[in-house]
Amino acid sequence: MTDPPYFLDKMDNGWDEKKVASTKYHHVVKSLPAGMKFDREQGKNFYEWYYKISKQILRVLKPGGFFFSFSSPRLYHRMVSAMDDAGFLIRDCFIWLYTQNQPKAMSLNHFIDKLNENEQTKTNLKKQLNGWKTPQIKSCFEPIVMAQKEPEGTFLENFRKYQVGLLNTQVKIGQDMFPANVVSTDAINEVVDKCFLISKPDKKEKGNFNAHRTVKPLSLCEYIINLTTYSPEAIVLDPFAGSGTTLVAAKKFGRKFIGIDINKEYLAMVKTRLNSLGRNVVPYDFVGAEKQLRIFEKKAKYKRLRKGKLAKAV
Repeated sequence: MTDPPYFLDKMDNGWDEKKVASTKYHHVVKSLPAGMKFDREQGKNFYEWYYKISKQILRVLKPGGFFFSFSSPRLYHRMVSAMDDAGFLIRDCFIWLYTQNQPKAMSLNHFIDKLNENEQTKTNLKKQLNGWKTPQIKSCFEPIVMAQKEPEGTFLENFRKYQVGLLNTQVKIGQDMFPANVVSTDAINEVVDKCFLISKPDKKEKGNFNAHRTVKPLSLCEYIINLTTYSPEAIVLDPFAGSGTTLVAAKKFGRKFIGIDINKEYLAMVKTRLNSLGRNVVPYDFVGAEKQLRIFEKKAKYKRLRKGKLAKAV
């Protein structure tokens, strides 16, 4: 399970934080709110990059293993196509429903003001277009693809061999309801809450030290992990660990986990969050991007040494 870069504006696989203003709303160059810039190349680049990522995830997963990946509504189709073409079976689309988000649509008044026309014409045009804005509506959901590596044999045969590939329908949602592909962490109304509400994020779960701007709700990650992992030996992999919410959820459920990120600040936050759970966590040193890529190479073999350190086998 992971939350990769969405390839919107400067948030692609090569984004530079120095080019993104550190304001509350993530305004980027040209003062466009993040997610507003429209460029067909965004989707193409996202697809090509995530196809390579998906190939490596497919390779390291056990048969029947699940791959959950967050995305934006606008480029979700590119992400899913990349995963599908890489060899995954697309099982479902989860919807994370929420009520709090920033509208991105913009008025055209500032463009009208720049027209080389008289003031009366401009005033009339503004009245004509009152309430009509650019085609970016307030987004109140986030899609999460549920993909699966093809099982070996039947579901039963695969599960008996690898202990993965089935869903735990004893996990409940809302008011003791059967697990669904719609999840809400906000109280909305009686009907929605009854069917889809999971526990709301605790004010303390993010931590005052956490500077990550898009921390996912812990209860959402717990829901997915509890739904899909059976064995205590199951390993939860997050190749874009960010603030470490997926890893915290895995640890709370007694699952093993691997988190990868190239941001030193994020890694420090992850260690702090994991250590705050009150159990010992092996303090891995920062692993550079080059070494991270080598971990995924077929020819690279690693053996475990004392104190949890990894060393490349000859």
